[in-house]
This record gives sequence, C-alpha cells and structure tokens, in this order.
Amino acid sequence: MSITLPPRVSDRAFQRLAEIAQESGEVKALRVAVDGGGCSGFQYDIRFDDPAADDLVLEKAGQKVLVDPISLPFLENAVIDFTEELIGARFVINNPNASSSCGCGISFSM
Repeated sequence: MSITLPPRVSDRAFQRLAEIAQESGEVKALRVAVDGGGCSGFQYDIRFDDPAADDLVLEKAGQKVLVDPISLPFLENAVIDFTEELIGARFVINNPNASSSCGCGISFSM
C-alpha cells in the first residue's frame, strides 16, 4: 500500500514566485489545477489566482501555491518546479501519476 502525499513545491519554484512578486510589486498565489482535455486526456492549468476557502495552500516565505480539492488526487506525490531551458522558462509538474504526457508537458494521461 502506497502512502498518499500532497504535491510539494520546489525551492526553485518558490524562489521564482518571490522574484515575480518583487518585479511586479504584488504577491500573487500560483494556482496549479488539472482540467479535462488536452492531447492526452488531462491538462495542467497553471496561473496566478486568489485563494479559495477549500484550496490546499502550500506556502514558504510568504509565497503561496494553491491546489483545489478536485485537482488534488491527480497531483498526489507530484513536484511543482520551475525550469529554465532553451525552449523557455516555466513552471512544470513532475507527476508520478501520469502514465504518459505530450511533448509540451502541459497535457498528460493516467
């Protein structure tokens, strides 16, 4: 029997959120959600948003990442990270629950 753990946020992702807040002059929470659709069945929705009453709030040094209760089971044991590659810099989800994903990294199947 495996242990169910909530997603975790890397230090690099929290650091990037702090940089964005400093550059913009306002602190916004990053929402990570899972929606139906995309080329593989599910897709990530990563955007800045305000917290809802039933969100899981992952917080460090005043920076917040939000996950709604419907998306939470799809993100069990996942890692929310920030990466800078030749194709650009972006927040990414390293999700052990995804059985496959598309090349863009936004869509996945389970």
